[in-house]
Amino acid sequence: MLKQRIITALILLPIALCGFFLLEAGAFALFIGVVVCLGAWEWARLIGLVAQPQRLGYAAVVAVLLAALYLLPALAGVLLVLAMLWWAAAVLLVIGYPNSARFWSRLPARLLIGLLILLPAWQGLMLLKQSPLGNWLILAVMVLVWGADIGAYFAGRRFGRHKLAPRVSPGKSWEGFFGGLLASLLITLVVGLFRGWGSTTLLPALAGAAVVVAISVVGDLTESMFKRQSGLKDSSNLLPGHGGVLDRIDSLTAALPTFAVLLWVAGWATP
Repeated sequence: MLKQRIITALILLPIALCGFFLLEAGAFALFIGVVVCLGAWEWARLIGLVAQPQRLGYAAVVAVLLAALYLLPALAGVLLVLAMLWWAAAVLLVIGYPNSARFWSRLPARLLIGLLILLPAWQGLMLLKQSPLGNWLILAVMVLVWGADIGAYFAGRRFGRHKLAPRVSPGKSWEGFFGGLLASLLITLVVGLFRGWGSTTLLPALAGAAVVVAISVVGDLTESMFKRQSGLKDSSNLLPGHGGVLDRIDSLTAALPTFAVLLWVAGWATP
């Protein structure tokens, strides 16, 4: 399994990095769109659409909506606001699981939730890419999430005692959460000091990093909640040793639109 994970990572990492940082405009939108549509194909399985025509149909609907968003950029702000409302609701759904399942057990609700998870993630990346700092902002949000994941892993293994969401993801602990949060805050602090940020920039950056990391955990737990409800371990087997695309981007689906909205509020980006 470890060998499989390493081989898959060595193949995917350069592809992902080239796609994120070398492609521009329509090529970038298409590259991210393919990833999101693969996620949609997997999401359809999580919500009970097991027949391939149904899963492909849902992915096709997502592709059409992504094309509409690309052609109508004025919708970006509305979509990001809807995403924030969804992730606020997701916090309550995760906390209340399994009782909260009654609010999203019907297929129409689960279809809509998939759109609220996947479309804003694409839109968030597009907004970041189009901003003056472009690739640096994309790198920043990814480093925050990756740093949090690494910090949570080691802190959880060493100190984990108190379960974060035992009914959703028994392996996660509060100690791991705070370890991941601390790691990301330290990364932000080091970057801020290196770049000579004053307190009026550094303090909001630290607060924003904390929000992004916290919501990224909600993204992870939300996918875990749907997988648990469906009795599935992974969203698919597309990535040998890693599960599916959704398993790799679940944290980012929440972090990306949140990061974009925070930059929007701070005046660093325009939807």
